Amino acid sequence: MSPTIHLVYPHGPGVATPGVIGRRLGEHLSRRHHVVLHNWDDLRAIEPSPGDVLLGHPHPLPGTVFRRSFRRRGWSRRLVLSPFNGDARQVAFLDPFVRAADAYLAITGSYWFRGVAETPFAHWSPRMVHLDLAVDPADFPLVKARFSPVGRRRILYIGHTLLSKNVAYLSAIARARPEWEFGWIGRGEPSNIPGVNHLGFRDTSSADTRELVASYDFLLTVGRADANPTTVLEAMGWGLLPFCTPQSGYVGEPGIVNVPLDDVPAVVGVLEQWQEASEADLRQAQRTNLDRLAEHFSWERFGRQVEEALTADLPPTQPIGSARRIALAATAATSPYGALGPQGRRLAVAALRQRLAAGRRR
Repeated sequence: MSPTIHLVYPHGPGVATPGVIGRRLGEHLSRRHHVVLHNWDDLRAIEPSPGDVLLGHPHPLPGTVFRRSFRRRGWSRRLVLSPFNGDARQVAFLDPFVRAADAYLAITGSYWFRGVAETPFAHWSPRMVHLDLAVDPADFPLVKARFSPVGRRRILYIGHTLLSKNVAYLSAIARARPEWEFGWIGRGEPSNIPGVNHLGFRDTSSADTRELVASYDFLLTVGRADANPTTVLEAMGWGLLPFCTPQSGYVGEPGIVNVPLDDVPAVVGVLEQWQEASEADLRQAQRTNLDRLAEHFSWERFGRQVEEALTADLPPTQPIGSARRIALAATAATSPYGALGPQGRRLAVAALRQRLAAGRRR
């Protein structure tokens, strides 16, 4: 039997991340390789056969499949695949895996990849491969046929309210211009983002959601440490114009407008310019974004980059002292995203339920 790529990543039938990443990558790799998909929160270990490859996303919780399998002897290559930004609270738990892996395929925007030397993870740089996220335009078809009149353009946020999304800043921007209409699609309570109209959690593939999206003109996301939110690419497909902080990952994209972090008047000033822009200027930016999706932010390109990394020989990560390793481990352990934080506790409960369900099946 030919060697197997064991892909450990969330995967599912929908169009939302992270599930779409594992599914589309698995489909791409399966064209030329034998691929087995594993849920990233599985609790068993994979025993490699000669030549097998382990590729995937370490889970924050101990005892999960990538962590347990990574320690097994016999892999021909071990590659980490996960989002990256410079916030140690979010990604410090990856450190022992990245230092030992053959490559780190970092799903991230140009802002974070170019600036890795300024983060606590500069030692990862030699083994890092930059992966831009992707969307299929068929999943997010053009729905914005005409923009709203000057001064009455509506602003949409899509996403959750965890720390990385910096929604307090979004709220401050909305409250600075209450005459503009701000909407929010995502999970949470309406009180989570004061000044923004909560539209609830919605299926982005449904006709009524697309009709709702089409009534908005701009997407605004103001993350403080966000790898590269897929919602920016989804908005580009729908024909909305995306605005984001550089810390949301996207910089240097001609159709994506950057707004500064921690400067409400400056953000309002940028939005005012686009509130007054001509229909022709908005349509040009829209066309630029649609072209960029087709030529760069595609699943074909994403899959090809991963496939190339399967055989690439990258230099080892730079050595670091024990004090730094301990500091990163301590950050991971005490992070709100880590095993002891609220998100980690939720994951632990889900893992316990999985164990109990598996026990009942046996």
